[in-house]
This record gives sequence, structure tokens and C-alpha cells, in this order.
Amino acid sequence: MQLATSTQNARLDAIEVDIGPSPTLRLRTGPPPTNCAAADTGTVCATMTLPADWMAPAASGTKAKQGTWQDGSADAAGTIGHYRIYDSAGICKLQGTVTITGGGGEMTLDNNVVATGQQITVVSYTWTDGNG
Repeated sequence: MQLATSTQNARLDAIEVDIGPSPTLRLRTGPPPTNCAAADTGTVCATMTLPADWMAPAASGTKAKQGTWQDGSADAAGTIGHYRIYDSAGICKLQGTVTITGGGGEMTLDNNVVATGQQITVVSYTWTDGNG
């Protein structure tokens, strides 16, 4: 199956609409759980409320983070290995791997080995729609 780019963009934008404005991002140690319905795993190293309009409009079958995603003070020390994004009701809607830039994770940080109180910045986060 192949989709028009406009259809890919619509599908990506629909994900952001489903999750809603200002979702919560939690950066955790270890690998992600099996799926979003599974219980949280790992230690929460950082929690941040994302901007109200947290993803840029989809273009060319991709959608990237918008605005600054930063936690000024890490909750706990550890090596961040995965993320989970929760809607306003606290339901996990997205999860994936985290690495530093060039490490192959779905979300990249300025540093994924953090100390308590350290500032953490999400450097990049992009979704790419399949079926192009």
C-alpha cells in the first residue's frame, strides 16, 4: 500500500490531535515496556510538560518536535533509555528509545547519563510515516 504525502501528513497530525495539547513526557531508565498498555518500567529521571503545540505540522511524511523540550532539574540519576508520552488523563500514548545524538534512538538528548538536578534537553524527535 502506498499513501499520498498529504495522507501521510494527515495521519501524523492526527496522532498529535489524539494526544492533545501539553502532554507529559517522562524520560526513564532501561528499555521501553512491551507496549503503551504495559506498566511503566525503569526509574523516572525527568518529567516535563511539553508545549501546548508540541509538534510542528507534518510535511513530506514527517513530523518533528516544536519548541523547547527541557527539564531544568532531573528527578533522579541514571542512564535514560526510553521515553513515554502521556495525555492529560495520564494514559501512555507513545513510547520509544532514547539515546544521545547519533546513537540511533527515536528521541535524542544532549546527554542521556544524568545526575539528579541536571538540566536535560531533547535535541531531536521526529516521526516518519510509512507507506510512502
